[in-house]
Amino acid sequence: MDIITGKILKLENWPDGKIIGLAKNVAAQLTEQGLERDEILSALDAVRQNPGSFLADSLKADLARECIRITQVDEPSVDELLESPLPFPIWGQENIDPEAIRQMENAMRLPITVTGALMPDAHVGYGLPIGGVLATENAVIPYAVGVDIACRMRLSLYEVSPYLLGQKPGMFEDALWNETAFGIGAKWTGSRKAQHAVLDDDAWYATRQLQTLKDTAMNQLGTSGMGNHFVEWGSFHLTEPMFDLEPGVYLALLSHSGSRGVGAKIADRFSKLAREKHPDLDKSVSHLAWLSLDSEDGQEYWLSMELAGRFASANHTIIHQRVAAAVGLKEAAAVENHHNFAWHESLPDGRKVIVHRKGATPASRDTLGIIPGSMGDAGYLIRGRGVASSLESASHGAGRLMSRKAALNSISKSARDAYLKENGVTLLGGGMDESPQAYKPIEEIIKAQSELVEVLGKFTPRIVRMADEPGDS
Repeated sequence: MDIITGKILKLENWPDGKIIGLAKNVAAQLTEQGLERDEILSALDAVRQNPGSFLADSLKADLARECIRITQVDEPSVDELLESPLPFPIWGQENIDPEAIRQMENAMRLPITVTGALMPDAHVGYGLPIGGVLATENAVIPYAVGVDIACRMRLSLYEVSPYLLGQKPGMFEDALWNETAFGIGAKWTGSRKAQHAVLDDDAWYATRQLQTLKDTAMNQLGTSGMGNHFVEWGSFHLTEPMFDLEPGVYLALLSHSGSRGVGAKIADRFSKLAREKHPDLDKSVSHLAWLSLDSEDGQEYWLSMELAGRFASANHTIIHQRVAAAVGLKEAAAVENHHNFAWHESLPDGRKVIVHRKGATPASRDTLGIIPGSMGDAGYLIRGRGVASSLESASHGAGRLMSRKAALNSISKSARDAYLKENGVTLLGGGMDESPQAYKPIEEIIKAQSELVEVLGKFTPRIVRMADEPGDS
């Protein structure tokens, strides 16, 4: 077999320096694996063209990092904001707090911003409002993804009647009590630890931080967070044939949670790194500091974010498997989607951008998604219409009508419980700050985005499990 020499690599336009030795080492190992010369050169060029994709490759990671290092630009970052915000569309503005709109306007003044949109469930967040969609040029903003990276929804349908919930309520409640774990630090131990292919993902070894987070992932796989995270049984009305199911009413399981401690620690580390790189950024947008995707930090964040996404998906899979098994049901269909994430996408004019959806659901044409209400209100299965001006996005829920503090100060337990009783909902756990009255009316939010999504079905909650009240055992 031909040996790939430094001379050959230079003829292929590889630059002088450390990178030649790294490329030769990879080439030698690929030669031992039986690859031909052209195959090896093609494999090396793939690393050079897209090094971030190979940071989790044990053979090519060092070469990938060197490719990033020699191509990243050390020019001073331009942190000065635009004089006025770029224009952006708003859906359901009558339901949106002016402060959330102001936050979005600030985001639209960033020098890296290309375009954006605000969804009807929008409310105040850190940096970017919840419900904000922001497209940037070759840069990712950790806080515009959010602390709970890849927070997501999953809906499972079962070919049985939801009347079972009324016939055997104890069985379905026990399944939620026994097969879910909620709250900060919630984890499974011993034989209850879950197994999933995501734990064998090579990306856990791509960075020092991810190596330290694998134990967290092993312990928290199949668990849920605090606040508005939930797992709930309910009835689902499917309005058209799909999933090989006829229109009708089915028993369903709906969950909302994210990447737990894994995502939180990734977000914390890279948000701090981004702010360190932009010390002169105006205080009004300091949480929106960014990382260039030409930098090693930017590529490491992207790899970490995507791993957190796969981990969040695995969480939901485990939860649904365990809860359904506890009542002897087999899933007939499932739908899931992220709503705290960033994606490589293209605008209608062909420009490549990074689209951040912080509390927003992907809604490209024919893409399915789930938009939930509160613990006491309906959720909806939707199909995206692919509206370009919304960056092919929709709301991620009803959105908060009042802050958590305001909800705690103004909503009584008796009022909350009366609302749940009127709507036929049994609540297991749940904080007062998550009372249905703290949220916008979901029907108004769905109506406000009718041009963005088509409703395919309605989920009505019946037994809802959430994190216990603070201080409860």
